[in-house]
Parts: sequence; C-alpha cells; structure tokens
Amino acid sequence: MPVRHSEGIWEGTLKNGQGKMRIGSSGFEVDYSFPSRFDSGSGTNPEELLGAAHAGCFSMALSLFIGEAGFTQSSVHTRASVHLDKLEKGFAISRVELDTTADVPGMDAQMFSKLAEQAKNDCPVSRALAGVEISLDAKLERDQAVPEKSEEDFALAPAEKPRSTDMSK
Repeated sequence: MPVRHSEGIWEGTLKNGQGKMRIGSSGFEVDYSFPSRFDSGSGTNPEELLGAAHAGCFSMALSLFIGEAGFTQSSVHTRASVHLDKLEKGFAISRVELDTTADVPGMDAQMFSKLAEQAKNDCPVSRALAGVEISLDAKLERDQAVPEKSEEDFALAPAEKPRSTDMSK
C-alpha cells in the first residue's frame, strides 16, 4: 500500500506566526495561523483537515459496506465536526461528530444504520482516532422499506366505487 505525505511549515511565534500545510502529492497548500485555529481568523487548521479526512474516509467505508450488502448508493454526504478543547494539560481533540445522509435505493433505515455504525467503527481514520469519542447521526434521504407512491401510481389505482343511493340494502 502507498505511504501518503503531507507537510506543515510554521514560521514565527505561536501567536504571531503563520504557517502553511501542503497536502499530498497534489501540491494543494493552505494557510493556517493562531487566529484560524483558536479564533475566527482566515485560513484553515489541523482540526478542519482531520475532519475532512474523517468525513471522506467514513463516506468511502460506508459506500463499501453498502455495496457488499448488495446496494448502490446515489450519494453519501458526511460532515465531521471536530472538537478541540482546552484541558488541564493543554489542548486535545475530545470528540468527533459524524453526520451523514445517504440516498440508497431499496435500503431501509435499519440496515442503513447498521452499515453506518460499521463504517464508523472500521474506517481507517476512525481506527486512528481510537482514543477520541466518535458519535454518529446517520439518516437515509428516504426510507426505502415503504416505497413512496408516485403520481403515476395514483393514476393507476382503481377508481372509488360509486355509492348506492338505495337505502333498502
């Protein structure tokens, strides 16, 4: 398997310095700083990049498990919220909240929840974050257990029988 490389460069003091992170062989480069990490300054931060990696990894793992179950998703969208908290011994990533929504024709919500939980536990980034609390909120765009009726289905439904006006029956 390939080994992936990224770089972090920091110049200056912690609060007044600035840095760049280079992601992989693509040469994608982003700026980061103390304000972008601990306040609302422009640029990104390591936690956002970790969140993107986790969301991407989870979405791919979920896609794998959906395929192994015999289904094909139209889409999987995952958002990872990474919490950086100040602790007694400094800062730490305390938890990650995964929020995913998928459109999987033919799949019901119960099976989807089971596969999403499996992806949460088994994706490589989740495993790397074993010491961090990871929560999951997984939703199907529509539960396929009860198919939705289309307008066409209603048009094909038998017409209501006329009511009899004869009261003797």
